[in-house]
Amino acid sequence: MIRVERITRRYGPTLAVDGLSFHVERGEIVGFLGPNGAGKSTTMRMLTGYLAADEGRAEVAGTDVALDPVAVRRRVGYLPESNPLYLDMTVQRFLEFAASVRGVERGKRKAAVDRAAQAAGLRAVIGKGISELSKGYRQRVGLAQALVHDPDLLILDEPTAGLDPNQIPEIRDLLLRLGQEKKTVLLSTHILQEVPAVCSRVIIVAKGRKVADGRLGELLRRDGTVRAAVAGIDAGVAEAALAALPGVSVRSKTTHDGRHRFELSGPPGDDLCERIGAALIERGGRICELVREAESLEECFRRFTLGEGAAAGGVR
Repeated sequence: MIRVERITRRYGPTLAVDGLSFHVERGEIVGFLGPNGAGKSTTMRMLTGYLAADEGRAEVAGTDVALDPVAVRRRVGYLPESNPLYLDMTVQRFLEFAASVRGVERGKRKAAVDRAAQAAGLRAVIGKGISELSKGYRQRVGLAQALVHDPDLLILDEPTAGLDPNQIPEIRDLLLRLGQEKKTVLLSTHILQEVPAVCSRVIIVAKGRKVADGRLGELLRRDGTVRAAVAGIDAGVAEAALAALPGVSVRSKTTHDGRHRFELSGPPGDDLCERIGAALIERGGRICELVREAESLEECFRRFTLGEGAAAGGVR
């Protein structure tokens, strides 16, 4: 659905996107992440034809964006970060206008508007002026206009900006429904905890370059934290055996239902769980749980971008 090959974009002397390449297949929901100034919004604008690339090539649904941007826009629903709206219109009138601009046939516009309003949770305010709405509802109007022509591809730049914690899960559920409909979604967000719930894959950029690309299970490395539960052995004996392991320290200990639970820290080597389990079994323990935790997405994000993103003078 999306093919990006070494696209570059400059703003004067500032290199906003630097030879960026990635592919997104039909039906994927991909998180497009990076710190401020990483080039995410610039890339999205180039994909939708609102900005021209200085170098490289971008293709959407088999169409070269530079050669036929109008055809690309017919296939794409785009919610920019700025979310431009006509505040003097009602929600109904604005969505009708958006449907007409996007080429929805006159006889099908009412159904298209009703469907988009329902999906974005706007039925209660459909007759109100946009100027009367809260920031959260205005964001929903922007999302509805991106959906109104039933596009194959959605490019969403911070779609949950301005939404309160009760509204964000509704947008997450909408994105999951879109995934079930085999629509393709490229999603930029700073709310990283939402990404694992909706995205099948993550692309991370920093300073205009791709620094990571893969499924979360591939990107999140296992860290040096281990949870262990053991029975059939004295708690003090177990703790002493664990503390004697080179480079391993016991961070906390609880005892419940005849089981002793430990949280340990140590080096992130592949043999950490093996060494812990062997030490407990050697003392006669029965292993009930032995889990090495993965790093969080926030930790993964910092690992890939720290020192590369958020540079002074960067461009989003």
